[in-house]
Amino acid sequence: MSDTIDFKDHGKEPYVVNIEKATVENKNYRTTLWTGEKLQVTVMTIQPGDDIGLEVHHGIDQFLRIESGQGICKMGPTEDNLDFTQDVYDDDAIFVPAGVWHNVINNSSEPLQLYTVYAGPDHLPGTVHETHQDAIDDPNEH
Repeated sequence: MSDTIDFKDHGKEPYVVNIEKATVENKNYRTTLWTGEKLQVTVMTIQPGDDIGLEVHHGIDQFLRIESGQGICKMGPTEDNLDFTQDVYDDDAIFVPAGVWHNVINNSSEPLQLYTVYAGPDHLPGTVHETHQDAIDDPNEH
């Protein structure tokens, strides 16, 4: 296996990757690594002071794992009621049930690097957003 990460969507084909290496080497806000029919994996780098963006996924459970950095995770039943707040750090896992509003905020001076698994897919296959603003401006995003 090569030491170089191929940052493209390898979806619907067998694929093995060192997910920690892919996560910490990713320089984009979001890079989709694999999109199947019922699962999607992206790696993300959230810059200091930035966030994932308050969102909800209807019918899609989500798993996030922090590989580097720290932040704050907020979740709740509505966008105006984020009644769950917890600091998150390197090696923490975040589980977001379908239909729950959530955001992860980088409150540190270092990039927050994580990977996320959507069950089922949430982004178009092959999605790459170099910056958070690119994600906001993408008409295919919610």
